[in-house]
Order: sequence, then structure tokens, then C-alpha cells
Amino acid sequence: MHNMRMLQRPVTEQFSTPEQLGRRSRRVWLVFAFFCAVIIAAALYGASLYGRIKAMETLQVQGHTDANLKVALLRAVLERPRALPLLLADDLQVQNALASKGEAVNTVDRKLESLVSGTKASVLYVTGKDGIAIASSNWREPLSFVGNDYSFRDYFSRAMEWGAAEHFALGNVSNRPGLYISRRVGDAASPLGVVVVKMEFDQLEADWSETGRPAYVTDEHGIVLITSIPSWRFMTAEPLASADLAAIRRSRQFGDAPLAPLPISRPEPVGPDASIVRAILPGSSAAEYLQLTTSIPSTPWRLTYLVPTDQAIASAVRETRFLTLTALVPILAIAAFLLWRRHVSAMQIAISRLAREELERRVLERTEDLSQARDRLEAEIADHRTTEAKLQVVQQELVQANRLAILGQVAAGVAHEINQPVATIRAYADNAHIFLDRSQLQPAKENLSSIAALTERIGTITEELKAFARKGRSAPKPVELRSVIEGAVVLLRSRFAGRLDALVIDLPPVGLTVIGTRIRLEQVLINLFQNALEALEGRDNAKVEVSARETDDGVEVIVADNGPGIPAAILQSLFTPFNTSKEQGLGLGLVISKDIVADYGGRIDVESSESGTRFTIHLRKAMS
Repeated sequence: MHNMRMLQRPVTEQFSTPEQLGRRSRRVWLVFAFFCAVIIAAALYGASLYGRIKAMETLQVQGHTDANLKVALLRAVLERPRALPLLLADDLQVQNALASKGEAVNTVDRKLESLVSGTKASVLYVTGKDGIAIASSNWREPLSFVGNDYSFRDYFSRAMEWGAAEHFALGNVSNRPGLYISRRVGDAASPLGVVVVKMEFDQLEADWSETGRPAYVTDEHGIVLITSIPSWRFMTAEPLASADLAAIRRSRQFGDAPLAPLPISRPEPVGPDASIVRAILPGSSAAEYLQLTTSIPSTPWRLTYLVPTDQAIASAVRETRFLTLTALVPILAIAAFLLWRRHVSAMQIAISRLAREELERRVLERTEDLSQARDRLEAEIADHRTTEAKLQVVQQELVQANRLAILGQVAAGVAHEINQPVATIRAYADNAHIFLDRSQLQPAKENLSSIAALTERIGTITEELKAFARKGRSAPKPVELRSVIEGAVVLLRSRFAGRLDALVIDLPPVGLTVIGTRIRLEQVLINLFQNALEALEGRDNAKVEVSARETDDGVEVIVADNGPGIPAAILQSLFTPFNTSKEQGLGLGLVISKDIVADYGGRIDVESSESGTRFTIHLRKAMS
């Protein structure tokens, strides 16, 4: 018995008492609270960084899309007047006026006046080889350009030397800024003069300003030419060098404009053609913006687009912090619960151990109770094993909860990405539910159709707009005819909403390809569809039938309408420039279409009578 006490004493002394466990537990809880505070602070900080990064990525994607659309719109505005100097430079009346002047000048004045009224150009004028204007579209106005000397202008000297030029400047007569597009009349050896068209961008700037997001175009010197904020015009993205500033002053390109730097801080790059700046807009304080820049094809200009970031970043940070806390707080709560369970278990173990020691002491004193003490110890050991098994189950549940939290984050991210289009579809679905409750089946069907159309339209229109913004004049290659027809219809839908039901299209089979480029062939079809729909305006039973068929020589695309037909006088010179029956038309659409098709080795035939008009486009079939 004495020997048993000696064996038990070292084992007893190595355990802690309940008082010691209580003091140790308080220290553990303080460390755990500090650990939780650090984890939450670090998680919130990381969530803020992640939210800002994701917000910036989203803004960059949306901003590049908007910037590409603005570039596409600017290019569309620029392309219209560029054809006028080219055509007028070959016009016999203009050449005769420059060669002989006299009565021929009056004829040119009237021609320029009629052309400018039907285009987006500000003014058209013709100068002699000495730079003095001999004819102008504003010849009736008090501030007529006729008689003014423009020999000092870069667009005159460069056109005389190189044949053509484009130059943005402040008008010395009108005092209004604009792009001057010039073309030499005659060859370099014996020039007769220069044809000039001035293009102003007031409507484009007004359209840009409606978005509320600053956008501006700079030239190769960084000088702002076109802007949604009028007070920023002729300011500079960077301070100009003294030599460049002096040269610009001598040329009187921008008049007396101060050419001061824009109120924008030095950019901090965050990606390709993207940076963070702080800008001061008129009437507001400095704010952070995402600055996106992109080049404008066919010009030395660059477009800069500013997207406000504060609201988007704040929203993204709030959302990521909320999701982080939603995932982190349950985990910490489970950890706290397990820590508490461990403390309770340790206290129970300590109390049990004291009871066991007391029991052993009594057993040593009372040998008759030895068997009962052994049974109690075995029971305690069984309890310990049960507790360990429960702890393992809780640990497995913790691992499972962690997996579910990760899955929740992924699901929340996916829901966020599709939230906006789904909201619109949900609205249609709710309306359909109401109509079904009212037994109004037809409106419910229309809502369901709208849901299907919306899902298809989101993808289709986005791809068409990206293609329109991205593509340029590329080399001809095999292109699927079916996608060209569908793309043309998509691009016409916004203008002829409600009238496209007159368009009956028999789509060609999938895989039928022709030689060309998609965007230019779409332009041809858009011209023909538009002409047919306009000819049918106000007529009953209007119909435009579109079909395609393979022939021995290639592929034919047929556009036939049941309109009034083309007058004989117009039909004889249908593909001659400026020949049109429309009050607002220029007579260039079919000319351009014919040239596009001819570039690809094809041709356009037309048949017209009082019962309708039929255009046949002959294209080369791509070899498979």
C-alpha cells in the first residue's frame, strides 16, 4: 500500500488543478480575442484590396467598351465628309471654275451650298493655287470665305504638296474650331487649287456630355481638340515644349488659346492604356478617375475617357467586406465554441482527476473498495474516449463548414456577375406571372418571348458592337454570308424598330462563305435594306424579300421590294455620285456599295418597275 502511494504521487503532481486551469483559460481567451481581432482586421484589409482590384477590372472592361464605342462613333462622323473633297476634286465644274473662273464660279457656289445642306459638314470651299477662296458654300453669308487668303494654313500647303491633308484648327473667320479636310485639284505638276471641307463636332460633343463622364480627343502634341467639357478645349495633357508652343503660335492654329495643362494629376498605371488620375471637373472638387486611352484609327489622335471610381470601389469594398465577414465570423464562432468545449473538458478532466485521486486515497485506506474504484476509472476512460470521438466529429464538421463557405463565395461571385441581366429577366417573369393570374395568356406569352429575346439579344448585340468597334479595312477573306445578313439586321433594328416586320429573309445555309470582309459587306446590305424600307414607308402590305443562292460563277444575294420603283431618270444614272431621289440623300450610298462589291470581284445589278425594285449582288464564293 505504501509502495502504491509512492507510485501515484509523481503522476498526480504532473496535472494542473482547476484553479490553474482557470488562470490558464483566461490567458488563452485573451490571446484568442487578440488573434480574432488581427484576423478580422487583416481579412477586411485584404477584402478592401480585392474589392478595389475587382472594381477596377470591371470598370476597365466597361470603360474600354464605352471608349471603343466613342471611337467608332467618331470614325463614323469623320468618314462622311472625307469623301466630299475626293469627289469634288474630280468634278468638272470645279476644275473649270479654277481654270477659267467667271460664270463657272457661281455654279460651283450653288453646288457647294446644296452639298453642305445635306451633310454634317460645316462649310465647303474651293481655293485657287494661290490660297485665295474663289467659291464657298457660305457665299451668301456676311462672313463668306470667298476672297479670303488661306495660303498660310497647313491644310492648304500640305494638300498642294502631298495631294491631301487633314488639319484641326480654329477658324480665322468664324472663330469656331473644326477639322479641315483638303484635297488638291489637278496633279502635282500643274495644280489648279484645293477643295476644303470643314467638319465641326458640336453634336458629337453634346452626345458625349450626356453620359456625364469626361471624354476628350488630343492630337499628337497632346492638345485637346474635341471634348465633352467645353472649358477643356485647347488645353494640353502635358506642358508643351517651348519650340512646339512657338511653332503653334506662329501657325495661328488655335488662335489666342492659352494652351494650359489640364487639371489632371500625373497618371498611375494600372493596366494597358489604363491609369488612375485625380481630376477637377468644372464646378466640383478633385476626384479619382480611371483614365482610359485609345488610339483613333486613320488619325494621329488619341481618345481619353475618364470613369469615376469612388462609388464603384466603395460598393465593391462593402460587398467584399460583407462576404468576408459572412464567411469569417461563423468560422471564428466555431473556433470559439471548440475552445470553450476544450476548456470545459479540461475542467471536467481536472475535477475527475481530483475525484480519482481522492478515490485512490480511500482505496488505499480501504482495500475493500478497490474493485469499485477500478470500475469507476474504467468508466472515466470510456468517457474520455467518447469525448475524443465527439471532438473528431466536430473537427470534421468544421472542415465541411469551411468547404461550404468557399462554395458560398464562388456562388456569390457568379450571382454578382449575372445580377443585372437577370434582374431584367426577373421583371419580365414577374409580369408574366401576373398576367397568368389574370388569365391573360397573350400578354404572358409576349413577356416570355421578351425573356427569350433578351437573353439572345444581350449576347448578339454585344458581339456586334464589339465587332463594329474593332474591325477596320482589312484584306478580303472568306466570311460566312449568313452572319453578314444577321449582323446587318441587328445594326438596323434600332432605327427601323416596328418596321422590320416588312423584312422577309430566307437565310442561306450555314457554312456558305464569300470573299470579302464582314463589316464592309454589312455596310452594303444595310444600304440596300435601308433604301428598300424607306421606299416602302407609308405603303400597305409592304414587303422586302431577301434571299441568297449559289450559281456557277459564285453567290447571288437578292433584295427585292414591292415599292413604287425607281424613276427612269434616276435609274439610268443610279450609280453616279450625288444622283438621288431623296430630299435628304446625298446619292453616295449605292456608289459606295458598288465600289465595295467591285473591290471583292463582284457587281450589283438592278431591275425596277412600278411593281417594285430588285437588286442582285454577285459575290465570289470562297473555296472550301
